[in-house]
Amino acid sequence: MEETTVTQQSEPSATTASACQDEEAGGFTAGCEDKRRSKKVPAMTDPVLMQPGLGVTTTTITTITQTGGDWSTGLFDVCGDKTTCILGALMPCCLDLSLAHQYGECLCMPLLPGSTFAIRVGIRERYKIRGSVCEDWTTVCCCYPLAVCQMIREMKRRMKTQTYHVSTALESS
Repeated sequence: MEETTVTQQSEPSATTASACQDEEAGGFTAGCEDKRRSKKVPAMTDPVLMQPGLGVTTTTITTITQTGGDWSTGLFDVCGDKTTCILGALMPCCLDLSLAHQYGECLCMPLLPGSTFAIRVGIRERYKIRGSVCEDWTTVCCCYPLAVCQMIREMKRRMKTQTYHVSTALESS
């Protein structure tokens, strides 16, 4: 273990200070050094990283997402989710707003031309669903309400398969 010399920093009294000054004038400083003795203290080789007694919290988050394969439901499989089916038939634009929100986009995005097509391509790429840009364009342009319903169903199913596992461990020192 290394040792470091630490000099004691005490305030000398007036008589000690004048005696030290007198000795320094005569060239003798040994008496002053005796009064300010140094102590041998073991040096810390590693820096202190945490307060003693406090613990470290470790959090692990694992995300499992189903990827690959085809769309989980077909384009004409509208009876699987009744709410989505009714909204898609009566108000597909409102369903498109919900889709943009679930996808993580701004609610104004569906107002832009081609945005539903872009979201469909994004969903297909995010979840690695087989298909092509040409198929996506044809589906959105020819079967807009059915395409939005299919994308909503896909987002619901894929979001359900995500599992978050949080474990916390407290280590005390």
